[in-house]
Amino acid sequence: MELQREDWEKLYADTFKGLHEGAVIKGKVIQSRADGVIVDLGTKTEGFISLDELKEEEKQALMPGDAVTVYVMGLRNHDGFIRVSKQKAEGIVSLEGLENAFQNGLPVEGKIVGKVKGGMTVDISGIKAFLPGSQIDLKVIKNSDYLIGQCCPFKVIQLDIKKNNVILSRRILLEEERNKLRDETLLQLGEGAIVKGTVKNITDYGAFVDLGGIDGLLHISDMSWGRISHPSELLSLGDIIDVVVLTFDRESNKVTLGYKQKKPDPWLSAAEKYAEGKKVQGKVINITDYGIFVELEEGVEGLVHVSELDWAEKVRKPSKYFSIGDVVDVVVLKISSADKRISLSIKQLKPNPWDIIKDKYAAGQKITGTVRGFTDFGAFIGLDEGVDALLHISDMSWIKHIKHPSDALKKGEKIEAVISSIEPEKEKMSVSLKDMTPDPWIKEIPDKYSLGDTVKGKVASIAEAGIFVELEGGVEGLVHASEINKGSESMETLFKPGSELDVRIVNIDTSRRKIGLSLKN
Repeated sequence: MELQREDWEKLYADTFKGLHEGAVIKGKVIQSRADGVIVDLGTKTEGFISLDELKEEEKQALMPGDAVTVYVMGLRNHDGFIRVSKQKAEGIVSLEGLENAFQNGLPVEGKIVGKVKGGMTVDISGIKAFLPGSQIDLKVIKNSDYLIGQCCPFKVIQLDIKKNNVILSRRILLEEERNKLRDETLLQLGEGAIVKGTVKNITDYGAFVDLGGIDGLLHISDMSWGRISHPSELLSLGDIIDVVVLTFDRESNKVTLGYKQKKPDPWLSAAEKYAEGKKVQGKVINITDYGIFVELEEGVEGLVHVSELDWAEKVRKPSKYFSIGDVVDVVVLKISSADKRISLSIKQLKPNPWDIIKDKYAAGQKITGTVRGFTDFGAFIGLDEGVDALLHISDMSWIKHIKHPSDALKKGEKIEAVISSIEPEKEKMSVSLKDMTPDPWIKEIPDKYSLGDTVKGKVASIAEAGIFVELEGGVEGLVHASEINKGSESMETLFKPGSELDVRIVNIDTSRRKIGLSLKN
């Protein structure tokens, strides 16, 4: 006949000896089986924990001799073991712990396991609790996914065991920790003190550093003695750095910090390290149209003006010749520590070609050069020594009217010329193309042409003042507009370059090297 519950309790009353349903007691693992774990409950009584009561890691971890807390569920099972539950025991212990923590304001440990509407779910020893979004951190965070899986301390701010309602706060504990750190930090802060902090925010004008409950501003101008365009070039979020307290207002708790101040100002010793005339090496850190800036060391940079880049070539775009990061050799021309300025030169590292020119050339001497470029007023003739001489447009021809130098010369063309003047100390040389031949206006032209002569010529060019006509021998004369019977027609309609004309000489001015012509009878 099957025994009823009352019979079982009476039959095993002596064995239980105080054990009763609902009791939470400590036992010791005796044996692990495929279907569960046998536990010694004391007083020669054994209990059985079903396998489905255990977590995966516990199935492997529980070994004979291990202590385990269980909840007594009541009657023995078919093997004669008292049924016990590990999960219920943990739940009861957890609830008791939560009740104690809630009543006494103690923190509890929990694991954030997921997100729900309005906040997150926390597992506290098997009990699911709610963490509102406003209680997650010191400030509302947009994405809290990174917290899932983390174990953190929490404060129980609301507890209803009957409804199984547990509400937690992480923010309260963070505030308490921050206030504690702030008090400790306030004792350490003082102007000139070196403190450790964590970079918590980066802006265009600087970085905010958490010193431990107090934030300090590290302005971009106090980050480096050198040049930086943005704080992110030097710092990253989360960096732990040592900083110097520059100012501290205890009333407002405002702190300004310095990073570069950990090292002395390099300009204090710059005059000794970079004496005038000294050759040094540096890195190109900035390029402008007027020169390049070279960093000699962190915080010390100098300017190589565009005029000090090269002897041979007038550099107009330094960016064509240099790049950021290039390592260059320079010589110090001038230094002012007070103004924090250094003038540098690259060309002074090479021999000055004007020293060679001074000894090699003189006025009246013939030279051979290459047409390197043009301006409206002349052409630059390059010499082998690496300098340019100026050939003015007025020195190109005795007899031709030249509007632009490119009308008479071609870039890259080799020419011979005569040195008109030379000033090595001013780095100037002028040459003349027309002086390669005698001045025809002294004898040749006056002997060949007379007033009133009618001569043949070709239209060379048309100008507002009239037309230039090339006469025999290449000399040009001007037919002024007043000496042309053109009626209402334009000169461009009446005359074409290259067309032949019979003209009359009405003026010969040898001193001004001009011939006046007329088309009137």
